[in-house]
Amino acid sequence: MTNPQTEFDTPWKDAIERYFPEFMAFFFPQANAEIDWTKNFEFLDKELQQVVRDAELGKRLVDKLVKLYRQNGEEAWVLIHIEVQSQEESNFAQRMFVYNYRIYDRYKRNVASLAVLGDERDNWRPNQFGYQLFGCRVGFHFPVVKVLDYQQEWQALELNPNPFATVVMAHLKAQETKSDRNKRKEWKLILTRRLYQKGYGREDIINLFSFIDWVMSLPEELEQEFWQELRNFQEEQRMPYITSVERIGIRKGIEESQGEMRQILLDSIELGLDLKFTSVGLRLLPEFSQIQNVELLRKIQRRLRTANTLEEFRKQVLLDGIELDLEVKFGAVGLSLLPEIAQIQNVELLQEVQNGVKNVTTIEELRQIYLSDLSGG
Repeated sequence: MTNPQTEFDTPWKDAIERYFPEFMAFFFPQANAEIDWTKNFEFLDKELQQVVRDAELGKRLVDKLVKLYRQNGEEAWVLIHIEVQSQEESNFAQRMFVYNYRIYDRYKRNVASLAVLGDERDNWRPNQFGYQLFGCRVGFHFPVVKVLDYQQEWQALELNPNPFATVVMAHLKAQETKSDRNKRKEWKLILTRRLYQKGYGREDIINLFSFIDWVMSLPEELEQEFWQELRNFQEEQRMPYITSVERIGIRKGIEESQGEMRQILLDSIELGLDLKFTSVGLRLLPEFSQIQNVELLRKIQRRLRTANTLEEFRKQVLLDGIELDLEVKFGAVGLSLLPEIAQIQNVELLQEVQNGVKNVTTIEELRQIYLSDLSGG
């Protein structure tokens, strides 16, 4: 049974675009109270893309820039950063600062930068950036919400009718069950049933189910079981909102968005390789172009920002690929090999290990590929 990858970025982006007032009310109630929702708000995607390109930090798929109005009539721009990565990003606060001043410098608008961190590291909570030199001091602080904190408020989430209570619950359970897809199927059904039990209308049920379905991906066998149980439930409720037509539409949207995201990441990687390692780095592009896994491409993009040498970059990319392959094939048990594999310095041997993950049937077989190297044999 092959576990499909878990995708977070695009469903978060879609949820924010569909339910932006609810997003602000759920995560940033103080700011929400100052917004005049009787006036239209506008997403400024082109403006944000221009700033990101100028900053040479790579396109961020879940960042949103929104023009809105405050209760006092003042026009304001709000920059929303959603981070759903599984590891810390050392320059996150710096990037928040750069985006903020770039927008202000280009458009001369007051900008509020807000961050929602969806990673799994409890102690990673960047909320400021600054430096000082010769008596000159620069300080930048921004509000941060940690999705992980809502684990302690599960009962309140279940009672909350805000769509983002559903988003947070699905996000947390998707992370919790990434190595146990049977448990994920159970929670996917529980959260989908909840949409009907909370009394959402047909459109909201379809929209929120789209998020749940996207982040709580299942192997084909479990997916078939889930849909049969969901059909039975809908027949009992006499509310067949999520039909085969909606399912096909959701799947098509997922596939198209993943294809678009993959191409954007490849373009960003190509630019980064050229800028950082010139034509030598571009020799890796054909290899990366064969990668279909969007999560692995995203990791490659991040590694490109922090790598100092091409060899260091290549090694980290191989380790990221091995990590994903181990988790898919062997689950948490396979990941226990990572500290051992990370000791390998030979890039060619790491490539051999990555190829080996696909071919071996047991963890011990995989270890035989590199054990002699680690022991000095």
